Amino acid sequence: MRDHDDVPYIVIERDSGGGLGSFLLGAMVGAGLALLFAPKTGEETQEELREQAQRLRVLAEERVREAQRQLEERLDVARDGVTARYDEVRDAVSAGREAAVEARSDLEERLERSKAAYRAGVAAARESVAAGAEEAED
Repeated sequence: MRDHDDVPYIVIERDSGGGLGSFLLGAMVGAGLALLFAPKTGEETQEELREQAQRLRVLAEERVREAQRQLEERLDVARDGVTARYDEVRDAVSAGREAAVEARSDLEERLERSKAAYRAGVAAARESVAAGAEEAED
């Protein structure tokens, strides 16, 4: 059951153009009041704005310089790390080359001694065979 208070009703709204006129009127009234109650003259306000802008510019420049300094430090550390690793690799390659040269000369020396021993063995065997053949002839 319905109460008598729940009577349906209809609301009619008018389209007032989005309120742009009201906004402009409010902005103009606010600007006027700001000019009337401003504690300083326009020149004083402009000077204060200039000083604040100058302070902000100096602060921004300092922050940019600090960020640049930190970035350069990080790049220097990275560059030093790469240079140190490059030096380590270069030293390791150089040491490897020296070890290879030493190993090759040692191998060549051993090979020459082996060849000399082989030749001496062959010569001794020939002499032994020749001496045995001479004894057999006598």
